[in-house]
Amino acid sequence: MAKTASRNLTTGSPTRLVIGFLLPLLGGLLFQQLYNMVDTLVVGRFLGMDALAGVGSTSSVNFLVLGFCIGICNGFVIPVAQKFGEGDEAELRRFVANSIWLSAAFAVVLTVATALLCTPVLRWMNTPDNIFRYAYDYIFVIFLGIPAIILYNLVSGVIRSLGDSRTPIYFLVLSSLLNVALDLLAVAVLGMGVEGPAWATVISQAISGLLCLAIMGKRYPVLRFRPGELRPSRTHITRLFAIGVPMGLQYSVTAIGTIVVQTAVNGLGAVSIAAVTAANKVSQLFTCPFDAAGTTMAVYGGQNYGAMKLDRIHRGVRACVLLMFAYSALGLGVLALFGGKLSLLFLDSAESAAVRNQIGLLAQQFLVWNASCYFLLTLVNVLRFLIQGVGFTQQAVFAGVFETIARCFVGFAVVRWIGYTAICLANPAAWLLADCFLVPIYFHDMHILQRRFAQRRAEA
Repeated sequence: MAKTASRNLTTGSPTRLVIGFLLPLLGGLLFQQLYNMVDTLVVGRFLGMDALAGVGSTSSVNFLVLGFCIGICNGFVIPVAQKFGEGDEAELRRFVANSIWLSAAFAVVLTVATALLCTPVLRWMNTPDNIFRYAYDYIFVIFLGIPAIILYNLVSGVIRSLGDSRTPIYFLVLSSLLNVALDLLAVAVLGMGVEGPAWATVISQAISGLLCLAIMGKRYPVLRFRPGELRPSRTHITRLFAIGVPMGLQYSVTAIGTIVVQTAVNGLGAVSIAAVTAANKVSQLFTCPFDAAGTTMAVYGGQNYGAMKLDRIHRGVRACVLLMFAYSALGLGVLALFGGKLSLLFLDSAESAAVRNQIGLLAQQFLVWNASCYFLLTLVNVLRFLIQGVGFTQQAVFAGVFETIARCFVGFAVVRWIGYTAICLANPAAWLLADCFLVPIYFHDMHILQRRFAQRRAEA
């Protein structure tokens, strides 16, 4: 079992490898979205529209903080994938050990800081008074769970960097089912408020991370540390910091734009907030394949970078882009037909028919505009994560900056001109501007790698 757990992505058909790595990863993301959606379903149906709007109003600041956590973990495992492709097992273990030390430090600092800043951030976002308590109660608990978020994403990231996208999924599925049970127990049985689903999410994530950690050392002989390899190393920590922090900032910079847009949504009232909240939950489910494609290309690019196989990198990118373009057309068709109806699943059936119809129409408009530009999102995720995987992590931050510029312009200016329609255009505008940077920079970086690999081969 130990020999088959990891997978070398530097040999074999790039298309088959991309699909084989992506599909299990997609399954895990879908289950993750499932229990995120259950949170929203339970809140909307048991606690009402104001509670739903309160939880939804925290989505952007949630993405700001948790996105940074996920980003740094994704960055910390890039050298692991590169050393696996290179075949340097001793250095691979040192990077894993030092990523643990660094992650623990970030977990402590981020948990304390975010817990203290919840109230001022929500006030700055112009969160309406009638939903403020719901927003605070939910996001405070989520931020207390930052160590669990970091634990799962680091451990599962290390496992994926070895080419195994299946193992973390098994435990994620288990924790997803547990989360559903805890959601219903907390709200329907114990009568808790929005903090109930929040605690269910944190506990489920912690269990998933601990299970991955327990199996990691047993199933992967390459991760069994030798004497002295667990000690902190300034050299390794410095490199991990230089890779991980820019990737975390990429998520956070992108989230700044979403916060600006969310602030604009908050100014449009509870109906618009509820519509965007419900639509975002549906959208997150349909955009899981793009997230899976991004993670796939980061690992695929990292391993082939370590093996100095530039042609395989190009072929992998092409295969992944074509696959996601085909899915983009399918996703648009489904959401154009059923997007509004799917969004209404998150509303309390006791809401008036007029309110439900209004929210459904607004959510449908949001989903169709976004789905029509999924081909732009394809390029954003595939190219940005590929660039990160081959070591150009700082450049990916600029893609986030371009996304933020677009969303800030929409949130500050365009909403005033055309109202809610501008909210629907925020994501497509961000993806377009990011692609204007990523497409040329991808070809520029591949040219740099071509020269770098040629020099290494000449020196060998």
